Amino acid sequence: MNVSIVGSGYVGTTVAACLADYGHEVTNVDIDEGVVAAIESGEAPIHEPGLADLVAEYGGERLRATTDYAAVRETDVTFLALPTPTGDDGRIDLGVLKAGVRSLGEALASKDDPHVVVVKSTVVPGTTEETVAPLLAEASGKTPGEDLHVAANPEFLREGSAVADFRDPDKIVFGTDTDFARDRLREVFEPLLADADAALVETGIREAEMMKYANNAFLASKVSLVNELGNVCKEYGVDAYEVADALGLDDRIGARFLRSGVGWGGSCFPKDVAALIAAARDAGYDPAMLEAAVEVNDEQPERLLDLLETHLDPAGKRVAVLGLAFKPGTDDVRNSRAIPVVEGLRERGAEVVAYDPVATENMRERFPDIEYARSAADALDGAHGTLVVTDWDEFAALDDAFDAMADPVVVDGRRIVERREGITYEGLTW
Repeated sequence: MNVSIVGSGYVGTTVAACLADYGHEVTNVDIDEGVVAAIESGEAPIHEPGLADLVAEYGGERLRATTDYAAVRETDVTFLALPTPTGDDGRIDLGVLKAGVRSLGEALASKDDPHVVVVKSTVVPGTTEETVAPLLAEASGKTPGEDLHVAANPEFLREGSAVADFRDPDKIVFGTDTDFARDRLREVFEPLLADADAALVETGIREAEMMKYANNAFLASKVSLVNELGNVCKEYGVDAYEVADALGLDDRIGARFLRSGVGWGGSCFPKDVAALIAAARDAGYDPAMLEAAVEVNDEQPERLLDLLETHLDPAGKRVAVLGLAFKPGTDDVRNSRAIPVVEGLRERGAEVVAYDPVATENMRERFPDIEYARSAADALDGAHGTLVVTDWDEFAALDDAFDAMADPVVVDGRRIVERREGITYEGLTW
């Protein structure tokens, strides 16, 4: 099948490469010429485990990339994987999505056959029907439900495991209002449905849009609740991880997302929870639990800094920050918990030295004036304290590197470092 995908970020590139791997002819459309050139030459434009191999195998052949929207006319279905960031008020910004929709509609104006446009971008309920469909109809001159069909197919991909998540999903959601759109989506995903043990959820468009928000809001709230419980455990000298292990044995709760720590970040949880809060308020409802989840999450980095200050005054001291990506396995620093940690250290007058295996250059754009070490050991050498923010596996193997610190104070926000003699160890919630 011929598939086009507008947008070549974490979602668009991953979905494109995986669909090519399942035998489809896929075309990425993106306005970034550098990204297009990278895909065409077989190079992944982002760091994601397993993605580089797929792009290397199919890039320039079964997986093509272009800046020309006219390419969509040669495809049967187009997925929109464009960013929908939130503003200061939490509402999603549809500017990029609308621009892409207009360009797509103009390109489809001269296509004779019916076309299906699938919104994969995260949007609040009603956006596909009330914004995307009318814009497409206006730009293309086509009639929704006849020669133009819209649908929603939310993604549930985690950065750092997106390829694996695509290949082995818990669920695949089709939000449609026409049989034509539903049948096209079935055709696109038929190889995956045949290969994976995934539940297929076929529902309305608004329900599909809401499912993504409900998914992320629930998981973010679960993490915040576990962190809140961990904070209480800390006050009583209780091992929060032992408590969480017992919690996980209850099948009503489950063992996943029970590791207390410095909180959640990334491109999805923060913006999706904020957008859902804003949408609920617009509808006249006060989502108190979601607001509390955000409040707890925002406080965790400050707790990490407070624990450091119980052992040393960071002013004028060299303090290492280990981990800059919002989670291991990715170079994405969007809403990373390292950002408020670095900001807090600078406000306290510390000399910050940071290290991350893959995210250094992305964080350098945010903090160009702090020192970046070439290795974790280099960051620790001569440091008076260290804050562990991301749980990269290599941090668990440092051990002797802590002996090179001027004052071996280790405040661990992820329980990745082994507590031992010779270091002053402090866990965030244990």
